[in-house]
Amino acid sequence: MYSTVKIGSLSVVFLPLKDEVVKGIEARVAAWTFLPPENGEAMQILHYENGQKYEPHYDYFHDKANQELGGHRVATVLMYLSNVEKGGETVFPDSEAKEIQPKDDTWSDCAKKGYAVKPRKGDALLFFSLHPNATTDQNSLHGSCPVIEGEKWSATKWIHVRNFDKPVRVSKGGCVDENENCPQWAASGECQKNPLYMVGSKEASGYCRKSCNIC
Repeated sequence: MYSTVKIGSLSVVFLPLKDEVVKGIEARVAAWTFLPPENGEAMQILHYENGQKYEPHYDYFHDKANQELGGHRVATVLMYLSNVEKGGETVFPDSEAKEIQPKDDTWSDCAKKGYAVKPRKGDALLFFSLHPNATTDQNSLHGSCPVIEGEKWSATKWIHVRNFDKPVRVSKGGCVDENENCPQWAASGECQKNPLYMVGSKEASGYCRKSCNIC
């Protein structure tokens, strides 16, 4: 069953995790991000009509209450489901790369204010809201520019530091791996790239301590 809500003037549909198509997408997202499916929220579909936008915001949380279920949102995957004739770009106003990105008149004025990505059907954008040391990344501020011509359809997948289905994680303890993919991830350098999940922090032990050779 699909759940539809309104966020401001936007129409948002939450997709059920048990849907076979959704499960296939979830698996591809997990392989791309090296973050397990159980760390993700339900995928949501957003529909932007002419003039609609999403103001710049952070995906990580500013309060402890929202972090109790899965911790911070560490990664976001935006999937573009339609082409937009003009506008509708995803913009990062504080990105350090905004000064070196060339832009012509095909970009909206909103997009010219930061580093931007045009929505193209079939493309996906991955960005992280936390640094490798688990601190929040202020440069991850992002928004959706107003649609000027056409309409925009997109899918959003938010992924957390921990399992999003369980408020409290019960660690197995000891020198063990808690995910069967840990050896593969460690071999590809994820112990250094994603230490919060792989190794852990003072607050919680990581899921791949054995493969990361820290115990």
